[in-house]
Amino acid sequence: MRHFLTGSELTSSELAALLERATELKEAPESSQVLAGKSVALIFERPSTRTRVSFEVGVAELGGHPVVLRSDEMQLSRGESPRDTALVLSRHVDAIAIRTGPDELVEQLAQYATVPVINMLTAGHHPTQALADLQTLNENFGHLNGLTLTYVGDGNNVARSLAILGRTAGVSVRIASPEGYELEPVAGAQLTNDPREAARDADALYADVWVSMNDDPHTAEQRRRALEPYRLDEQLLELAAPHAFALHCLPAHPGEEISEGLLYGERQRIWDQAENRRHAQKALLELLIG
Repeated sequence: MRHFLTGSELTSSELAALLERATELKEAPESSQVLAGKSVALIFERPSTRTRVSFEVGVAELGGHPVVLRSDEMQLSRGESPRDTALVLSRHVDAIAIRTGPDELVEQLAQYATVPVINMLTAGHHPTQALADLQTLNENFGHLNGLTLTYVGDGNNVARSLAILGRTAGVSVRIASPEGYELEPVAGAQLTNDPREAARDADALYADVWVSMNDDPHTAEQRRRALEPYRLDEQLLELAAPHAFALHCLPAHPGEEISEGLLYGERQRIWDQAENRRHAQKALLELLIG
């Protein structure tokens, strides 16, 4: 029984096999019924579009039953402990996936659950997003080892997961952030305050929203001012390799962290990236439950 909390749980060979399997599942979405007769609890304590749809549809395509639970439908919101929640859910479902804020909550669920626990998003990590990002790179280049991926913006949960899983995949991850918004050092990641230098000759450039659901709304304008030089636009992409394209984990705010021209233009793989959430997560579910 294994959990998937940060992405560091996977070895390089396991990650490579998972991404290869994700490609197979993309080509034949209903080819596996590994979850037939099984149920997966999907707990959403944070708003969701891509995560909810991709997990719910993915579980169904694998023959399983997704049990979708919102925070206002659970006793967690009334003070029941993560320990008790984990013990009860483990008696009814074959895996627990949760999208929440505190990393500690997910860690406690994993500590006491007797079924796999999957981190669908926390303040510190977004590993299922990184799986889809790597699948997108892999299907465009045919390999991952030796590629360079540049992330521009706040050193947040997405940046951290890219650094962790990128290193496992052999991808060189550069993270360019303004002073005061840097990611803490992560093994293998190259950290800088210079977005132009980070973009130079990269194989793909990556952006995320400047103000996310975990950020203090009172500092929103301050964040936007600090991050404005880190906008992913046509000028920044020109510094990357000629074949480079833009990525974004969505939702996007055209004109802020990414230009409208890139978001909807030809030099992006953003909508493939959004679709790949489902396929990569199905491969993960097969690994953990199948």
